[in-house]
Amino acid sequence: MATLTQTELDITDVGLLEFLPLSKTASAAPSISHSHVTFADDVRGEAVPPTNAFEARPRWNHPANKWKVFAAFWSFLVVGLNDGSYGLETYYSLSYTVVSLIFLSPFAGYTLAAITNTSVHIRLGQRGVAVIGPLCHFLSYIVLSIHPPYPVMVVMFIFVGFGNGLIDSAWCAWLGNMADANQIAGVLHGCYAIGATVAPLIATLLFTKGGQQWYSYYYLLIGIAGLELLFCAFTFRNQTGKVYQQENPSMHTQTSGRTREALKHKLTWIFALFIFGYMGAEVSLGGWVVLFMSKIRAASSFQSGATSAGFWAGMAVGRLGLSFITARLGEFYSILAYIFVCLALELVFWLVPSLIISAVAVSLLGVFIGPLFPTGMVLLTKMMPKHLHVGAVGFAAAFGGGGGAIFPFIVGAIAQRKGVESLQPVILAILILIASLWMCLPKSEKRTNGDEVELEAMR
Repeated sequence: MATLTQTELDITDVGLLEFLPLSKTASAAPSISHSHVTFADDVRGEAVPPTNAFEARPRWNHPANKWKVFAAFWSFLVVGLNDGSYGLETYYSLSYTVVSLIFLSPFAGYTLAAITNTSVHIRLGQRGVAVIGPLCHFLSYIVLSIHPPYPVMVVMFIFVGFGNGLIDSAWCAWLGNMADANQIAGVLHGCYAIGATVAPLIATLLFTKGGQQWYSYYYLLIGIAGLELLFCAFTFRNQTGKVYQQENPSMHTQTSGRTREALKHKLTWIFALFIFGYMGAEVSLGGWVVLFMSKIRAASSFQSGATSAGFWAGMAVGRLGLSFITARLGEFYSILAYIFVCLALELVFWLVPSLIISAVAVSLLGVFIGPLFPTGMVLLTKMMPKHLHVGAVGFAAAFGGGGGAIFPFIVGAIAQRKGVESLQPVILAILILIASLWMCLPKSEKRTNGDEVELEAMR
């Protein structure tokens, strides 16, 4: 996090940044004076910021940022529209286990994104992410729209997963470092939830009212992903690798140095495992709730689709609305409260055999499970040095995205043998797991360079 004193500040457009009193959790960064940066071995580890130092955070609504922020929001809308597998079981005559490969195959893409994310930023900058991520969407949707053989579909979703991983990590790290980070992150992930909300509604209308096959949905995604590619490539056209390195200076000169440094922090792994479990619960619920409602609650196709839409709509409401509560309560205790509410709602969803109550419980689950991802990412950016944000957030988001691939596959495999009602105990177990992981966050984190960060101030 950059620290500036009032006498050192020399910025052409002060409106670009918001200056906040430097908290005791913020690490001292290389001092910025007269347009140059100086480094020392212990410049972040031992230096103490002066009393008149301020924490400089970029503002989202400045003209230099607002269209980039809009492009990032649009990307997350596309990622939300992507989630789900519609009609595959019937069209390809597949078992639940084989259909679940659609969920599992993006894991390879997310893994590749976790490995290459920092290198893409350093070599190509945010411009590289803004082109590669949307291009993976656009080309994959073209192939999927021609309903290829099922093995080709599985391969295409690897590319979709790679694009999602790059976009997820890059924009989470970037917006998580802005002023009003909780609110901005809530809107960003709310866009994902909005996309996931309208996706089953559009799909249901196409299949039940329009008599279309599942692949007709990808005709729409081709156009939306094309706009994503144009918006992102244009707005981030000047964000090169050189610009990224200037804005995020590090003592490491090798592209892999930042990733290795981030992986040495236990916080990176705690957050990665937390997001892994969270994504598993979210995508498992969103992906299998339609089948659960139709098979177990005897819902019609429209009712099942509406229940799925209610879950994603609840997530959008939670991410947009609860972000303001989170900003007041603090990230740590907010997430604990949200998880415990989710546990209670999951028990209601599982144990009360009522169509209406189940639908309401699923929608409320969406409200309280939705803020977990953006709130966790905001706390991670607060706890880690700025030059490690892309490495730490990128790894956590990409590795965590694997949970959204592996757990739905596990649910599908279990459902094949035990029935789709096995969804409920799996979700309950995941929620207990991530609550336990969150409690493992230390009160303070001793960084490898000697800098100690107090988590208590975040609570």
